[in-house]
Amino acid sequence: MPVPIRSSRGGGTEEHLVVEFCGEEHVIPPSESFTIGRDGDLSVDPDNSYLHRRLIELGWDAGFWWITNVGSRLSVTVSGEVGSLQSVIGPGARLPVVLPECSMLFTAGPTTYEVNLAAQVPVFDAVHQESSELGEVTLGAVVLTDSQFRLVLGLCENVLRRIGSGPADVPTNVAVAKRLGWSITTFNRKLDNVCDKFDRAGVKGLRGGPGRNAVGRRARLVEYAVAARIVRPEHLPLLDQRIVGEE
Repeated sequence: MPVPIRSSRGGGTEEHLVVEFCGEEHVIPPSESFTIGRDGDLSVDPDNSYLHRRLIELGWDAGFWWITNVGSRLSVTVSGEVGSLQSVIGPGARLPVVLPECSMLFTAGPTTYEVNLAAQVPVFDAVHQESSELGEVTLGAVVLTDSQFRLVLGLCENVLRRIGSGPADVPTNVAVAKRLGWSITTFNRKLDNVCDKFDRAGVKGLRGGPGRNAVGRRARLVEYAVAARIVRPEHLPLLDQRIVGEE
C-alpha cells in the first residue's frame, strides 16, 4: 500500500500521481493502483455508511492515469484547476487525468468530499483566465439572478470556507433560508427555479421526481457549482448582503 507523505511533490519518477486529502499526500507509482472510499487505501470517512467501501480506483494504463468509479450508486465530479474541465463519472465509467492538477468531488449522504490530484507529466496545460465580476452570472445558456446566485452560494458556503480538500456538510434548506433571511417557502421556490435552469442546460441530477430526494439534489448542485467555479471563496461576502425585493 502506498505510504502517506507530507513532503514536497517530487516523489521520484515523473509518472507518479500525487493524491491529497486534508493536507495528507500519497505518492502513487504507476506499478500500483490506489482506492478511495470508506475502506480504501485512502479512507476519507470510515463512519459514513452512505459512502461506498471503495468508490474510486486510480490506476496507470496506456500512458495515462485513470480515475475509475468502482461504486454502484454515487457519481464523481472531476474539475480542472481553473474550471477548464468539469466531468461527471458515473458507476463503472472512467476518465483519464490530463491536467497538471484536478479535484474529485463526491457526495455521500449529507457530506461532500474533495480529493485533489497532481499529475507529474500533464498531457494538456490549463490556460489561466481572469476571474469574472461578481453579480449576475452567465454559464452557457444559464443566467442566474442576484438572489439565485446567493442561493447557490449559500448552499456551497461550507465547501468554500474549508481550507484545502476534505469533507464539508451540505446545509439544509432551512439553514440556508435563515442565512439568507428568506422564508422557507421563498427558498424552496427559488431552488426549484435554479435547478430547472441548470437541468435545461444539461446538468444531470437536479430534476426532482420519484426516487430523488432533496438532499441528493442539493448535493449535486453544490458539486456542480463548485467544480464549474460558478461560486468561489471571494464571492462569500455576498451572503451578508440583503437585496431589496428578494422575497
